[in-house]
Amino acid sequence: MAEDGRGPSVWDTFCDQPGRVADGSSGAVACDHYHRVDEDVALMERLGAPGYRFSVAWPRVQPTGAGKVNPAGLDFYDRLVDKLLAAGVQPMVTLFHWDLPQALEDDGGWLNRATVERFAEYAAVVGERLADRVEHWVPVNEPNVVTTLGYATGLHAPGRTLMFDALPVAHHLLVAHGRAAIALRAAGATSVGCANNHAPMWPASDDDADVGATKIFDALWNGMYAEPMLLGRYPRDLEPLVEDVIRDGDLATIRQPLDFYGVNYYNPFRIGAAAGRQRAAVRDARGGRLPDDRPGLADRARRAARVADHVPRPVPCGGPADLRHRVRLRVRHRPGAGRRRRRPGADRLPRRPPRGGRRRGADGRRRPRLLHVVVDGQLRVGRGLRPRFGLVHVDYETQRRTPKRSFHWYAELVARHRAAND
Repeated sequence: MAEDGRGPSVWDTFCDQPGRVADGSSGAVACDHYHRVDEDVALMERLGAPGYRFSVAWPRVQPTGAGKVNPAGLDFYDRLVDKLLAAGVQPMVTLFHWDLPQALEDDGGWLNRATVERFAEYAAVVGERLADRVEHWVPVNEPNVVTTLGYATGLHAPGRTLMFDALPVAHHLLVAHGRAAIALRAAGATSVGCANNHAPMWPASDDDADVGATKIFDALWNGMYAEPMLLGRYPRDLEPLVEDVIRDGDLATIRQPLDFYGVNYYNPFRIGAAAGRQRAAVRDARGGRLPDDRPGLADRARRAARVADHVPRPVPCGGPADLRHRVRLRVRHRPGAGRRRRRPGADRLPRRPPRGGRRRGADGRRRPRLLHVVVDGQLRVGRGLRPRFGLVHVDYETQRRTPKRSFHWYAELVARHRAAND
C-alpha cells in the first residue's frame, strides 16, 4: 500500500521494470499535487482559470479496484472540490486516466469483461460523493491510447504487445464509458461527455498502398471510438475484429447521450504503408521550427461535426509540449486566429456561463473551449519526466513552483478578456 492507503496501479508495476522509462523516472511523486493542493489551487486562482480538469486515481479510492472504499482517498477529492469552488474554479472530473488498479490487471485488466462491472461500481461511488458539486464528468480519458499503447504495442502500462488481439480492450473501455455515464447520471451528474484523442490521418503519398494504410489507421485511431459513441456502430472494416466480445445491448450502452464531446488534439499523422515510413506530418517545436497545426485542428473539428450534428463542437485540449513557443502557439490556436478577416470579438474568450449554461456563438452552436496544462510534472514513457508541460515550472528536488512567462501572459490575457466581456 502507498501513502494513505492507495493501492498499486499498473503504472507502479510498469515503471518498476528496468528499461520501461528512458531516464528511470518512477512518476511516484511527480508534482506532488496530493500534498501541495492548497498551493496549486492558489495558482489556478491567480491565473484566473475558470475550471480545472483533474483525474481521480482509482487505486486511491478502491485499492484493489473493487469492494471497500478507502476513506482517505475519497476524502482528498472531496476536499479538493470544495477548495476549487471556494477559489471560483469549476471542477471537471476524469474517472480513469490510465491508472488501472494492479489487482484488476492481474485478473486480465481491460481484456476481462468483469473490469467493466468494477468500473461502473467505482463510478457510482465517486459520483455519489462529488456529483452534488461537480458539473462536468469524463469517464475514460483517451481509450484509444490505452488500447493501442497499453495493450497492442506495449509502450504504456500494462505493457502488453497483443497487436490486433488488443481490440477487445477498446470495446470494454467503450462499454465502461457507457456504464459509467449511466451511473454518474443516476448519482446526479448533469454533464457527462468524453475526452477522446483524435488526429487527422494524411497519406504519405498518393500511392494506393499509402492511402489504404491511412484509412485503416484512421479507423483504428479515430472511428473505432467516435462511431460507437456517436452512431452506435463500429467502422465496417473493424467490426469483425470485435464481434466475438459484443453482447446484446452493448452498442446502446456505449451510445449514451453526450453533453459535450472532448477532443484531445496534438498533431496530425502522415501514414505510409512501408515499414519505417510512418511519421508525424508536422515537425514539433523541438526541431527548431514552430509547428502550425491549424489545418489539422480545423480538419478534426469539421470531421467531428459532420459525424453528429447534435453533438456540441469538440473541446480541443493540449497541444505541442515545447513551452518556449507556448505563447505563440496559444495565439495561433486561439479561435479565429489565422483568418484573413475576423469578425469583431472572434478571438475573445467566452464568458463563464452560469451553472448548467451553454457557451454558444452567434450561429447558435456551442463554442469550443481550449484547456491548458497548468502545473507540469507528467511522466512520459520513453522520455521520463521530459519534455515538460504546463505554465508553472516544478523543481522535482524541492517541489518549488515557479510561474513561467507564459503563465503571466495568459493571466493577463484572461483578465483583459473578462474585463471586455463584462
